Amino acid sequence: MIQLDRSHDGAARSWEPSANREGTDFPVQNLPLGIFRRRGEPDRAGVALGDFVVDLAVLREAGLLAGDAAAAAAAAAGPTLNPLLAQGRGPARALRLALFDLLGEGGAGSGRAKALRERLLVPIAEAELALPAAIGGFTDFLTSADHTLRMGRNALPPAFTQIPIAYNSRASSVRVSGEEVRRPNGVWREVEGEKVAFGPEPWLDFELELGAFVAGENALGAPIPIEAAADRLFGYCLLNDWSARRIQFLESMLGPFLGKSLSTTISPWIVTADALLPFAVAARPRPEAERPLPHLSSADDQEHGGLDIVMDALFSTAAMRARHEPPHRLTRAGFRLMYWTFAQMLTHHASNGCNLRPGDLFGSGTVSGPTDDSRACLAEISQRGTVAFVLPGGEERTWLEDGDEVIFRARASREGFASIGFGECRGRIAPAPAWPAAH
Repeated sequence: MIQLDRSHDGAARSWEPSANREGTDFPVQNLPLGIFRRRGEPDRAGVALGDFVVDLAVLREAGLLAGDAAAAAAAAAGPTLNPLLAQGRGPARALRLALFDLLGEGGAGSGRAKALRERLLVPIAEAELALPAAIGGFTDFLTSADHTLRMGRNALPPAFTQIPIAYNSRASSVRVSGEEVRRPNGVWREVEGEKVAFGPEPWLDFELELGAFVAGENALGAPIPIEAAADRLFGYCLLNDWSARRIQFLESMLGPFLGKSLSTTISPWIVTADALLPFAVAARPRPEAERPLPHLSSADDQEHGGLDIVMDALFSTAAMRARHEPPHRLTRAGFRLMYWTFAQMLTHHASNGCNLRPGDLFGSGTVSGPTDDSRACLAEISQRGTVAFVLPGGEERTWLEDGDEVIFRARASREGFASIGFGECRGRIAPAPAWPAAH
């Protein structure tokens, strides 16, 4: 059951002016968690507020956190948030409420926190942001009916309407926003005929997705009922599932492999599930013949399991940056149209007894909608490379070229509540490495 609290008050303001600026991703109602470092210092946990990172270590050292909030901050004192995720959503909720009071104008303890401003707030532009968690497992789902149909299907396959389809991707190649993405070498089939070649992937693509981090842990062999699934979803990030399409299409008989494991980029901040409570919506309506099986259906998830998030993919070329032109928006898609909820994904994942661990990452799959401007990857936009799209400066593209940069942004908005964002998820394409010569 959704329970809003004082941290969702749309009228609340922070004593830090940049958190009150219209359009900021990080008002005091958001308070996403991440890992950052100051120059010459070790990684540690922080919270985004306006243009700054709030250093949780400073609040702990000043004795401004107590009880469950202090315990949660202590769990987040290391180089990853995994110990905090292991505690589930409850301690993080207590920390969120304490931070809301400390960082809000007129909140309990806010005067003492404001007095520490010079030590407490680190400009985001001067901080180095890291992966928020050590990711032990990464599972990528397929939840957009529109994406599924556009990728060569005449109709939705029966399995798509019966279970959340997914594959286990490569956790070791998940990287934080801002790291370059190197074009992979691989084996792919020539456009005409059966001949295959090895070399740099010619059809490099992005996929606009939402990521979810798992909280807590279930023992191997112990499923997670749909009624308990929401408590295992700690928070969300933006996720770019970079895709080598020619490699992927050749190897797809057994499912994605090297066409997907080249790199996955995520935004550095985990927007907590509690921060997104005001933006929960009903799950996507379905015809009677496509109703989910009983073990994947609960009244609460059907009523509140969706998320009203608008997601953008922007595009920038080297020539555009040289001319100081802003990135061009290619895609705007709504996550609320996805066929499966994250709770259903989690319950299905664990239905065979698979143990999910703190910091495991789920990808939603490409968040494509029904309109042309909501096509959320180049395979859809260019119709598998057959139709070029034109950028504002006249450049044409069908697939990503070296030097191209893709930027994801997203916002959750609802009348009466403060709009919150996710920060950016960006990656720039670097040339494929030269194949090593034999020694």
